[in-house]
Amino acid sequence: MSGNTFGNLLKITTFGESHGVAIGLIIDGFPSGIEIDYDLIKNDLDRRKPGQSKITTQRKETEEFEIVSGVFENKSTGTPIAIMIRNNDQKSADYSHISNSYRPSHADYTYQEKYGIRDYRGGGRSSARETASRVIGGSFAKMFLNKFNIEIFAYVSQVGDIKVEKNYNELDLNLIEINIIRCPDINVSEQMISLIDSIRKQGDTIGGVITCVIKNVPVGIGEPVFNKLHSELARAMMSINAVKGFEYGSGFSSVKMKGSEHNDIFYNDSGKIRTKTNLSGGIQGGISNGEDIYFNVAFKPVATIMQSQESIDIEGNKTEVKGKGRHDPCVVPRAVPIVEAMATLVIADYILIKNAYNV
Repeated sequence: MSGNTFGNLLKITTFGESHGVAIGLIIDGFPSGIEIDYDLIKNDLDRRKPGQSKITTQRKETEEFEIVSGVFENKSTGTPIAIMIRNNDQKSADYSHISNSYRPSHADYTYQEKYGIRDYRGGGRSSARETASRVIGGSFAKMFLNKFNIEIFAYVSQVGDIKVEKNYNELDLNLIEINIIRCPDINVSEQMISLIDSIRKQGDTIGGVITCVIKNVPVGIGEPVFNKLHSELARAMMSINAVKGFEYGSGFSSVKMKGSEHNDIFYNDSGKIRTKTNLSGGIQGGISNGEDIYFNVAFKPVATIMQSQESIDIEGNKTEVKGKGRHDPCVVPRAVPIVEAMATLVIADYILIKNAYNV
């Protein structure tokens, strides 16, 4: 199976299945001499792990990780870093009833057709369990970015029809972690939580949107044509399970504007070139311009629902499937650190590329 590696100079390769022995990753191209922050890794994994609240799946994973190479005396050596997380709370029997059936909107049918075999236990490789590895990769990228003062915030900005109407500049992004939905608008967050809890009790699921803001990115990060910074961010986000949409800056709302309204006017701010507005989302010509980079990522409703649905089995016969076990009624609360991690990996990679030009 190809397509397991992400990045240019800084690369991560993930491995493992949802109900296999372990999942993990190999990080290649990570600079040497970076002090390893184990608490940072643990905190990021805890933010993604299942079983953290009533509005997430109740699977219990300790997310204990083991670094097996690339670190000596608590610092990176510059050689490949390998990390493993053992799976501890698999309930494979919860999936035996769909071993010969295709679940609607899952990867069951496409994996079967492509590979001629599939691991039906939790979706195998297609499971979002894989994203724990990405989160670790993002933690390492944060350790590298610390010396550049770059800050990355992701938060839930919409669940169903309930939406944060305030611009991110009007929110206190330090409040993201104070509630189980990870929304810094306290009044809106309570409505979101109530909606998800209601949907969960119906045996159904709901989608949402995560907004990501990247601050203090230097000018000149990104490439001019196929490797534009926003295209790499889009690729990173669209690789996350359940993602259906990506927009940066003014996004789709820009189609309703005139050029005279949309153009970001330059001005001299005490010797530093700035723009009066930031509808460009901090990126122009595929390259960062020094303003905040911000984008939205849309997540579909989780495909596994606790309701009966018509489907087809591997013989082409009509059948009926119904979710069993432990599943998220809405994926966005646990996807916040995943979006953050993938954004961090992209920025760290492009910082390394920019520095390579300057050698």
